[in-house]
Amino acid sequence: MNNLDILNIYQRLSSEVDSLKFSWPVDFVYNPLDYAWDGFRQYMRYSEGKKRVVFLGINPGPWGMAQTGVPFGEINAVKNFLGIKEIALSSPGSQHVSYPVRGLDCERSEVSGKRLWGFFREKFGTAENFFAENFVLNYCPLLFIGRTEKGSLRNFTPDRIAPSERDELCALCDSALIEAVDILRPDYVVGIGNFAFQRAKISLIAEKVSITKILHPSPANPQANKGWAEKAERQLILSGVWKR
Repeated sequence: MNNLDILNIYQRLSSEVDSLKFSWPVDFVYNPLDYAWDGFRQYMRYSEGKKRVVFLGINPGPWGMAQTGVPFGEINAVKNFLGIKEIALSSPGSQHVSYPVRGLDCERSEVSGKRLWGFFREKFGTAENFFAENFVLNYCPLLFIGRTEKGSLRNFTPDRIAPSERDELCALCDSALIEAVDILRPDYVVGIGNFAFQRAKISLIAEKVSITKILHPSPANPQANKGWAEKAERQLILSGVWKR
């Protein structure tokens, strides 16, 4: 069964990345595949069967997957589009007070997840329709919280951590992605943002899959803050992933 095989892949990846150590600018590391595994497990019920398209995100956002274990897991989308109403959380370990883990009780909304799942809901209507041929994964399971050189607190994507640490992390994430793609057998992998696109190109070079990208929906991306859905749809049509 697809979902059991993929669960095994990401359970192993979760254990592997837990052994890694990270230096400045990282102060806190969250692994939702540990403490929110139940949410990820429930989400994986949608992984059954061959998928025509796999959308690939970067890593958890503090108010999305870090809360729910679901890629781009904005609370409202998880409850009302994906149909996941309860998630059992274990202890997340050390947390920064400004980034608490509250699961489905989190009152913050992750903009990226709201935009992405809202886009799919508008185009497909139901989760079942979307997942019939599509799936969403994140490349890296870890959320990194730290401070910039100016002292401001923020979450970091993997491309911003120390190069030697990033290389070690990417080796593990590349391996997991290759295995997941071998199971899901997509025709297309769509990197959500440049980093995911580049990692897909590197790790999947030997795979028979077309790799393309769309704009990341993060509000930190100025291009995404006006008409993101229209821009993403245009990119998907131009790359042949979707038809007009």
